[in-house]
Amino acid sequence: MKKKILILSGGFSKEREISLRTARGVKREIKKKYITKICEPDGNLVKNLRNFKPDIVFNALHGRYGEDGYIQAILESEKIKYTHSGVLSSSIAMDKEISKKIFIKNKILTPKYFKFKFKKKINKNKIINKVKKKIGFPVVIKPFNEGSSVEVYICKKENFYKNLLKLAPYKEIMIEKYIPGREIQVAILGKKKLGAIELKPKRKFYDYEAKYNSKSKTEHIIPVKINKIDMDKLMNLALKAHVAIGCRGATRSDFKFYNNKFYLLEINTQPGMTSLSLVPEIAKYNQISFINLIDWMIEDASTNR
Repeated sequence: MKKKILILSGGFSKEREISLRTARGVKREIKKKYITKICEPDGNLVKNLRNFKPDIVFNALHGRYGEDGYIQAILESEKIKYTHSGVLSSSIAMDKEISKKIFIKNKILTPKYFKFKFKKKINKNKIINKVKKKIGFPVVIKPFNEGSSVEVYICKKENFYKNLLKLAPYKEIMIEKYIPGREIQVAILGKKKLGAIELKPKRKFYDYEAKYNSKSKTEHIIPVKINKIDMDKLMNLALKAHVAIGCRGATRSDFKFYNNKFYLLEINTQPGMTSLSLVPEIAKYNQISFINLIDWMIEDASTNR
């Protein structure tokens, strides 16, 4: 008898469109093998779960509410098996400050940062001087709980204040030292070090457009041209971060390689599964087809993650 797979897709985050693309891609691959249904995580979610009675939920959500432990808690309460990371690891990985603290505790190099809280009046000179003193320009400013490089700005002193004001609706943000160098991303599957890929964006950095718009012409380089010692070190760091945060299923860790050092920027517990996505590309290079990758995720699904 065919298993019933409910694909959670869409949602309320700024990454809604990517989630819809992921769900369509997944359904296309598995519809012959499983009974499938795509479902929005709206007010009828619990009712839909109880009516459809899925064997497994494939979590294709991205960003807030889908990637931060919220939806995982609902699935745990309904005792339904699901893919990817669990409640706690999802919420930790989504929170850029907490995850950074765990990286630091585990001796994983990550860019220096500090937290900035918006007040009614911002003293422009004071905050610029604080940045200079604490970490120095250029910096990256970003919200604590968004994914896919949503609302991320690389700032020099000249454009820092203008970009800072754009993030005022978030109340508090992260101001992080900008690390130049090579952008390398690593995929982990369970406890398996799957592989790495280097990105050379034509844009300023690997932002939302570079990730999901084929016209942005980001160059994907696989295999990554680094020596075996550095590659082993990179793979071990990605697995160490995956384990330290308690992740399950597939994760993608984003690194910068600069002055022979790897800096971990963040770990993604719901990596994209679109035609441009990196985890399927890394898997393909390592002789794992898209359908086999999805099958692995479905087989790996459980509760108490």
